[in-house]
Amino acid sequence: MSFSMTWNNLFDNVEELPSDATLLTPLSRKPFRVTDTQEHRILISFRDDDGTVPLQREQFETLFQRVEDSRQGFDLDRLPPDAEPYATVMSLHPRFELDDQEGTLSETEMPTSSPLVDAHEVDTEKGKREEPDIPVYADTLLLIDALERHDPTDLEGMETPALVNLYTLLSDVQRNANDLRQDVRSVLLDRLHHDQPVSGQYGSVQRTSRRNRSLRDEEEVLEILDEEGIDRERVTSVDSSKVDEALEVTELAESDVYEIEESEYVRKAEVDEDEKESRLQGLKDRLAATDEDTDELQQEIEELEQRIDDLTSFDSASTFHTKSGG
Repeated sequence: MSFSMTWNNLFDNVEELPSDATLLTPLSRKPFRVTDTQEHRILISFRDDDGTVPLQREQFETLFQRVEDSRQGFDLDRLPPDAEPYATVMSLHPRFELDDQEGTLSETEMPTSSPLVDAHEVDTEKGKREEPDIPVYADTLLLIDALERHDPTDLEGMETPALVNLYTLLSDVQRNANDLRQDVRSVLLDRLHHDQPVSGQYGSVQRTSRRNRSLRDEEEVLEILDEEGIDRERVTSVDSSKVDEALEVTELAESDVYEIEESEYVRKAEVDEDEKESRLQGLKDRLAATDEDTDELQQEIEELEQRIDDLTSFDSASTFHTKSGG
């Protein structure tokens, strides 16, 4: 493959990028965008810089030669300083594969897409910061506050009310975070292709499939197997639901037919949403007033927090995690 043809194909792919597409450098993960394409160079700009950086055609040709000369892929650690964007842009060519996990750029026979393109990074607004109106944000803010006020590395030394608060918040964050994770997954599924990892700043994801099975109608399955000479006894087993029905009409005890293992655990019984909202409002006020004279406000917040502590403090019996055979 001649570089002239490679450059033309690469140039066309760069021009087809959406104007708001974000790219990442493979090693330092610095976000940048393509701002212009010219005959012998591609202009980019980094998110936190005002100026533009030209990526020269002859430098792409040098990288092209290095990749062709490397049997196991060109090691990105060998890139000169400030040359990382060349590797990311080169990976826009379908015949060049960038493995950001292994740190290599290599030539491939199969068309590929770059894992460092269209990472859906969002520019930080310089205006007023707005809090997202989702449950996990509020619960996470409360959890951070609890972790800052107590030492999570010394749970044994923590008071019981503090442990209860921590457990409740962790439970709420887990539930709401999982709900949001599933929403994010639904959107990602429409943007991912099989066996093509896509990377962001904190990790990478890949579309995959799972095979689930469920038996057809029981009689239909038994008849099919019977035709093949398989006795019914070989594939039938005890149904626990039918055993439970039998126990109700006999004098047998549950332990006569079940191996029973009991364990104790902590279950969240209820959540005091009013107290959570009071604490959350205090935290919001404290964050909003970081650049103002906040002595009076801080005193009010401290009084509010003390009042909440008084209201939520209680004595509770300890719960031990044990297992016993039945």
